[in-house]
Amino acid sequence: MTPFGVRLRQLRAERGISLKQMAEALGVSAAYLSALEHGRRGRPTHAMVVAICAQLNIIWDEADELHRLARLSHPRVTVDTAGLVPAATELANLLAERIRKLPPERVERLLDLLKSAPMASPRRRRRGAAG
Repeated sequence: MTPFGVRLRQLRAERGISLKQMAEALGVSAAYLSALEHGRRGRPTHAMVVAICAQLNIIWDEADELHRLARLSHPRVTVDTAGLVPAATELANLLAERIRKLPPERVERLLDLLKSAPMASPRRRRRGAAG
């Protein structure tokens, strides 16, 4: 599952909305919505997230959080390390090679470490952005 999929499923459950009801209201198939929740589809479009927010009647911070999670929920990520130090390329390749074998607690520790690291300046991010 993706962070977006987990949160969407939680929001639906909190409101007592079935997958089928939500899919019908959004004008998509239940299979598509299920695949989106389980990370078998790419991240949702901005318009889809807006429609989901409207359907679930969420606004402001909760809507911003859902948009943030959607942005971070592409199940097949490409990391461009061109122009970065060699260690960045090694890190990206090792992570791609080993992420499936990492225990969940180690993934959480790595995620916490990355979240706590300062962001690069916008100019620097464009050169070596992850996407």
